Amino acid sequence: MAQRRQNILITGASSGLGEGMAREFAAMGRNLALCARRVDRLVELKAELEAKHPGVKVLVRPLDVNQHDQVFEVFRAFKQELGQIDRVIVNAGLGKGQPIGKGRFDANLQTAQTNFIAALAQCEAAVEIFRAQNSGHLVSISSMSAMRGLPRNLTTYAATKAGLAALTEGIRADLLRTPIKVTTIYPGYIETELSSKSAKTPLMVDTASGCRALVAAIEREPAKACVPSWPWTLVGWYMRNAPLAWIAKMS
Repeated sequence: MAQRRQNILITGASSGLGEGMAREFAAMGRNLALCARRVDRLVELKAELEAKHPGVKVLVRPLDVNQHDQVFEVFRAFKQELGQIDRVIVNAGLGKGQPIGKGRFDANLQTAQTNFIAALAQCEAAVEIFRAQNSGHLVSISSMSAMRGLPRNLTTYAATKAGLAALTEGIRADLLRTPIKVTTIYPGYIETELSSKSAKTPLMVDTASGCRALVAAIEREPAKACVPSWPWTLVGWYMRNAPLAWIAKMS
């Protein structure tokens, strides 16, 4: 059975999956270190969680993950305040993108920098702390889109999430003989502020249900997990094995 991780750091915690996971972990009595660009949202979340769950410590700090030096500073400051960081969830990310060659390199570059380069900085900062402690659990939030190259607006996004998954697996390979655990999570369609602005997507689950499933998977500390497991484990197999022409039609 996986050990209890008491002090949990979550990036991109001011909305969406990060905010939802923070609520779930607080309800389990875990201390939280939450960071994001929108510090006003973090302060509101801190007040809500501490009121609902007395005894839970919630620390918040502003962080733009594309400011790489700031990533290390914020992670180290949280470590100093809490004494130990038991789990880091690399969650901050960006979903925008445009078809390649359509004149929107700026949008694709921003997605690539946020979802991969900034994630690399977060992994470096987290594993630096874990190596010094000789303990910890690194979790990266990838995406089901990482299973395959995807067309149109998803091309760059899918590539960054595949890159993050490969990065996380490489870190896991490097740490196999240590007490440090490493997990890659592949979320399916979970409703967030961004997704709620568009038409309802087939197979989408609500935010609360999706975040409960995410936290349950993270608590098991597997090498990797599709979330929710049904139907996304099966969908993942299909995406990896179907002809590319079929994948192009479904995405």
